[in-house]
Amino acid sequence: MFGGEPPRASTAPGLFLCFEGGDGAGKSTQVLLLTEALEERGRDVVVTRQPGGTPLGAQIRELVLHGGHVSPRAEALLFAADKAHHVDELIRPALAEARVVITDRYTDSSIAYQGAGRDLGADEIRQLQHWAVGGLFPDLTVVLDVSPEVGRARRGEVHDRLESEGDAFHAAVRQGFLDLAARDPERYLVIDAGLPPRDIHEQVLDAVQALLGARA
Repeated sequence: MFGGEPPRASTAPGLFLCFEGGDGAGKSTQVLLLTEALEERGRDVVVTRQPGGTPLGAQIRELVLHGGHVSPRAEALLFAADKAHHVDELIRPALAEARVVITDRYTDSSIAYQGAGRDLGADEIRQLQHWAVGGLFPDLTVVLDVSPEVGRARRGEVHDRLESEGDAFHAAVRQGFLDLAARDPERYLVIDAGLPPRDIHEQVLDAVQALLGARA
């Protein structure tokens, strides 16, 4: 369907970092802790999320996560459209300016949620997503591994369309993330999301500092 080599890490002067994981994994907390740590070290950080990192993305987010029924294939295409626009309008320009970009979710979420969770086929969704982002991969993807039961307990009573899916769906999503990390272990850091947030942060910061040191 969509040919070409799989995307690799950006060659831009900036650093591209991504947090992935199931709902309730604690991504927002880790994004905040990492942002604060890098800014304290003098780094220019851009924080974003998918979907919703641009005005168009915010509209897509509202439609897909909080609107009415969206068919699985339409859902996958809307998420791909968000990423295509997001990369062109925000991520690539920031990396070209040597900034650190931290995103809460990227292509792996669509592969896990639509490919595995919706059972549309991980390979098909991977090709679609990689085409949408024009060959741009994060330098490091942190997967916060959380079980469906723990994720549900952490989310409480408020759920969007994807969060409200059952444990079988979220178990498939979890396995989707782990499968992606196993395919390319040098680019992934998988951490037990049940650890104390500060312990998780220390592991993440160590990995990020190693990347920055290698580029110095």
